[in-house]
Amino acid sequence: MTHPIIQWTENGHARKARWRSEAGTPPPERVEVADDRMTADAAYGLATQGVALLWRGDFHQARQMLVALASRADRHPRRKKGAPPKPTTFPDAFHAHRQAQAQRARTLSRLLVPFDRDYSIPLGRAPDVREACLDAYGPGDAPSVASLRDLQGMIGAYEWRSAGIEIHEAGGRIHPHYGIFAPVRREYIGLVATAPMPDACKEDCVAFDIGTGTGVLAAVLAKRGFARVIATDLDARAIACARDNVAQLGFGNRVEVVEANLFPPGRAHLVVCNPPWIPARPSSPVEQGIYDFESGMLRGFLNGLVEHLEPGGEGWLILSDLAEHLKLRSRDELLGMIDAAGLRVVDRMDTKPRHPKASDTKDPLHVARAAEVTSLWRLAAT
Repeated sequence: MTHPIIQWTENGHARKARWRSEAGTPPPERVEVADDRMTADAAYGLATQGVALLWRGDFHQARQMLVALASRADRHPRRKKGAPPKPTTFPDAFHAHRQAQAQRARTLSRLLVPFDRDYSIPLGRAPDVREACLDAYGPGDAPSVASLRDLQGMIGAYEWRSAGIEIHEAGGRIHPHYGIFAPVRREYIGLVATAPMPDACKEDCVAFDIGTGTGVLAAVLAKRGFARVIATDLDARAIACARDNVAQLGFGNRVEVVEANLFPPGRAHLVVCNPPWIPARPSSPVEQGIYDFESGMLRGFLNGLVEHLEPGGEGWLILSDLAEHLKLRSRDELLGMIDAAGLRVVDRMDTKPRHPKASDTKDPLHVARAAEVTSLWRLAAT
């Protein structure tokens, strides 16, 4: 496999290393070596011009520099005379927010750190991140360079995986792998744990969990008594993550995790899907748990559901209405998709989100988040 290479000049010599980017961005074309002598203003000026800064100073100073860059990126510049006002209504405010987020991410990702072949960092006071990098990247094969922001994400993900998240509805702790969206929002899990079982579920019932991610819903279904659960995903990391989780929870003999584009072969008495809730393009692999471009997964689930249901079976669609409050999709559109797929709504269970952003008045999307409701739609063939 050919890996992307980052190149730069240091002490008069041409240098190169393997480039690593979780978002799949190409290696920067302009690279300058930076250390503790560079001011935050100078670093921010270079970063906003597209210049990447390869850090050669103290690691703790690199972390402080990233904080300083973030502080400057978060400042609200004075609007230039004649410039259009900042949008305040949706969906324009959502798109402006996403654009600002993307620009901020690009700027902060331009502070880079080097790794030796074994993922040790050749900087003063650098932590030992070898296990976190091994978990995210696999075995090292050459010196490499990545953004400090990506490294912090890897460290955080490794800590999440090590500690796990207690999900009592699943019977224990879920350990999300790097790059897999963690089940930090609990309300949808509670809906799946308490929704009435379909009438078709008697004995030896089969359930499908579409787009399983960490495997948390597959584990919840197994804990509710399904004799067999088939969980699907296309992401190799998600498949490995879900297999690990259902095994350590003791459901390995009843939950099978397979690679599939939405549905596995056959039919089930219950088919559960928790697709990404916002119809927008994801900008990184982990954002695929949040953004569903053009509602592709939602449409695919609805359109394929009837042919995968046993007689009397149900499909459970878990979906937030945040997209409706952001004016990215209307309730009529959703109901139209359901009807066009040959489905009817048996019932709907609603719950309010309890995550911190729902009450954060400083969030640019606060008005929409405050009105958000998460629903479990019980669907059956017409």
